[in-house]
Amino acid sequence: MNPAAPSSPLPASPAARSRFLQRWLGADPARQAQLDELSGLSLADVDLGAALARQRDAGQSQPLPLPRAMRRLRNLLVCAIIRRDLEGQAGLDEVVTAMTRFADFAIQTHTAALAEELVAAHGMPTGEESGRPQELMVLSMGKGGGGELNVSSDIDLIFVYPEDGETAAGPGQRQLSNHEFFVRLGRRLNAALSEVIEDGFTFRVDMALRPNGNSGPLAASLAMVEEYLIVQGREWERYAWVKARAVTGTLEDIAALDAIVRPFVFRRYLDFGVIDAIRNMHAQIRAEVKRQERLHPERSHNVKLGRGGIREIEFLAQVFQLIRGGRDPALRERSTRATLRLLAERELLTQDTVARLLEAYTFLRNLEHRLQYLDDAQTHTLPASEEDRLAVAQMMGLPDVATLLDRLEQQRSFVAAQFDAIFADKSEGTEAEGVTLADDPENREAIATRLAELGYDDPPSAAARLVATLQGPRLASLPEASRARLLALSDAALGRIASVVREAGIGSHAATLGRLLDLFEAIARRSAYLSLLTEYPHTLERVIRMINASGWAATFLTQHPILLDELLDDRNEGAADVDQLASELDTQLGEAAGDTERQLDILREAHHAQLFRLLALDLAGELSVERLADHLSLLADTIVGATIRHAWRTVASRHREEPRFAVIAYGKLGGKELGYVSDLDVIFLYDDEDEMAPSNYARLAQRFITWNTAHTAAGILFDIDTALRPDGASGMLVSTVAAFERYQNASAWIWEHQALTRARFCAGDAAIGARFEAIREQVLRKDRSGQEQQLKSEVCAMRRRMRETNVNPGSLFDLKQDEGGMIDIEFIVQYLVLRHAASYPQLTANAGNIALLRLCGELGLVDATLAAGAADAYRVMRRLQHQVRLQGQEKARVDPQLLGEHPDRVRRLWQACFGA
Repeated sequence: MNPAAPSSPLPASPAARSRFLQRWLGADPARQAQLDELSGLSLADVDLGAALARQRDAGQSQPLPLPRAMRRLRNLLVCAIIRRDLEGQAGLDEVVTAMTRFADFAIQTHTAALAEELVAAHGMPTGEESGRPQELMVLSMGKGGGGELNVSSDIDLIFVYPEDGETAAGPGQRQLSNHEFFVRLGRRLNAALSEVIEDGFTFRVDMALRPNGNSGPLAASLAMVEEYLIVQGREWERYAWVKARAVTGTLEDIAALDAIVRPFVFRRYLDFGVIDAIRNMHAQIRAEVKRQERLHPERSHNVKLGRGGIREIEFLAQVFQLIRGGRDPALRERSTRATLRLLAERELLTQDTVARLLEAYTFLRNLEHRLQYLDDAQTHTLPASEEDRLAVAQMMGLPDVATLLDRLEQQRSFVAAQFDAIFADKSEGTEAEGVTLADDPENREAIATRLAELGYDDPPSAAARLVATLQGPRLASLPEASRARLLALSDAALGRIASVVREAGIGSHAATLGRLLDLFEAIARRSAYLSLLTEYPHTLERVIRMINASGWAATFLTQHPILLDELLDDRNEGAADVDQLASELDTQLGEAAGDTERQLDILREAHHAQLFRLLALDLAGELSVERLADHLSLLADTIVGATIRHAWRTVASRHREEPRFAVIAYGKLGGKELGYVSDLDVIFLYDDEDEMAPSNYARLAQRFITWNTAHTAAGILFDIDTALRPDGASGMLVSTVAAFERYQNASAWIWEHQALTRARFCAGDAAIGARFEAIREQVLRKDRSGQEQQLKSEVCAMRRRMRETNVNPGSLFDLKQDEGGMIDIEFIVQYLVLRHAASYPQLTANAGNIALLRLCGELGLVDATLAAGAADAYRVMRRLQHQVRLQGQEKARVDPQLLGEHPDRVRRLWQACFGA
């Protein structure tokens, strides 16, 4: 028929276009009533057991054999699906759910019946080690495993049994090994499902995904599966096992299998190397499809394996699962549609992209079903016959073939574009012009010449460092593929470093190259990170911009390369909402309950990721030092709170569900002036009369310290300092609120009251936090007017002792410790609060040194001009301290000329307050 020919009128029912349906109805007039009855029900939850029983009992003197009844039920169900789908009563979800449920039902029913027969003949298979009865686990793979089975699809199965052993044969029974028993059971199950008899077949069965494929044993023990996946498992098998779902077997055995399969499929790190593996697998599939299309041009338009087809959507969904599923359990979803929706929730793909991919998936799957509805054939290509193409178009609700092809092209073009965005080979066409490192990585002179042409400030030194790194033992012994990838990344980086330094107007080419090479050395043996930088070239540029701006950022990233994921795109831009972060932490820590090591890593990874986002904003100039400190302090509060909640649940002797326990913050955290690497000064209070309270809360405090300071693969959280607790290092680790109050009123030193000016409730029981704040207010507001000289004397004495232990021998100005520096300002503020809070209670507000200085000036407690000058000095010094720390310097010492008159202003205020 000519493609331009007019379309035929639609028949009375679209289902009449299905030749299979018409043949089935024509073979027995009684089938119409059965079809009418079943078609009136939602097929996604139809009672399959009752439906099978009706088939077995229908008009027979003897029950119909199970294989025949199952095939009759299958044909009835398929015809009902065809009718409901084409008449608009069922959507894609009902179609695939009904087919998957029926496949599971058929497998379970036949397995139970056949196992019963074999046990009667040979005895129950029994585990050699466990002594337990053994059951076959039938794993549904592919679309069946994902709950999205096609109407005329085959089913991909794998047979697994728990352990080797022998059957417990009784009198008259022949003993078999467990392996032989389950191989026989598997063969009989395949025959029961797939043999073509007078009623047709139930499902074609494909066993090619089992260990060692068609050359492997039909059934494998858990030990065999584990050894195979560890020793021989290939990347494409990880893709296949994502959808593995046990249809039969005990919960205990299924859990044991999952424990074997999960680490093979989902790696604990972010596995970007899978992109290249799927790219290669896709290329092989496409090559085979093209070969078939050349041999059989009439088989073009393969909606499953062709360009922009169903398989590309599945690959798009599963690549994110394989990359991230090890760290995000939610992404271990088997359904393609559910996974796509999760990708939108996780902002790994945009909402619009996911919506259009789901639309394309639905279109392509519906089209695939209509191709199969014609003759119940396992086909994925448009038919060669123009008449059949028109029938398919009309089953799709379209007027003609041209419209069908146009819609098909639209959907496939979008899918192909999305696929290419992820899987296009980023290394193609990115080779550096002229000589590359791969040509001669040891030619220092040629490399130096190239760096000079790029504008490097010290080409010989940069070239020497580059050659030394490439020749070093860590990189020289790399596998060839990793070394080639690293050389290509280094080539790409050389020009980008020159561009970044030029555009930023700061930094050194040689220093930035050195920092990048340190990172490369750290990740060289972790191919996933090399893959990430290769597959996402813009991430390499973001890395270079960051490490050029900050030596500390370079060190932090080198220590925690998992943070490279934060630079992939803009989905993590900005500071996180702390309530959302707390909720996510509670969920993740709850899921990892019982695995303390994982819980520690969850806390560290979350903290490092948030820290890194703030660092990115900081380096972009979007945060003042004060706002950054606020964010860092709030982040620490959130981490401390989560740690307390979940560490308490690990105290086996805990006497209540929620601890009456609080963490009180002092120092930088207490004053909300936390930096990137600040430790936490804290004390622990509790208010609980239970006899177990002292020991349990001591355990909780110790566990809190351990959870923060322990070195794991993800690093540490915070160093913890508890020296400010009552009686210092000789005192109890935890105190009751009453004991703390007595100590502050009767035994505390002046310096401890100074520290109290910067203290606040951080996390834990809010009622204890409120009591602490009341005690703090009462202590700080004591009338000290009669001890003014004693107060001055003790503050000055403490300051002298600090200077004596922190001598600065150089000519640079120590921003913290030197006279006229930040600690002088802090001591001035603390003195003013202790001296005047009795008369001016607003001074006890934990408002920060700058705000309190200005308030003291406004109240006339000190000269307002001097106070403002000291406040300005404190702001300048904090900013300079921050800049020095970002460059990775441990001591905050700077050229005195950078400070101008600021230290003198601080000294004048000190003189005004203390007279010395």
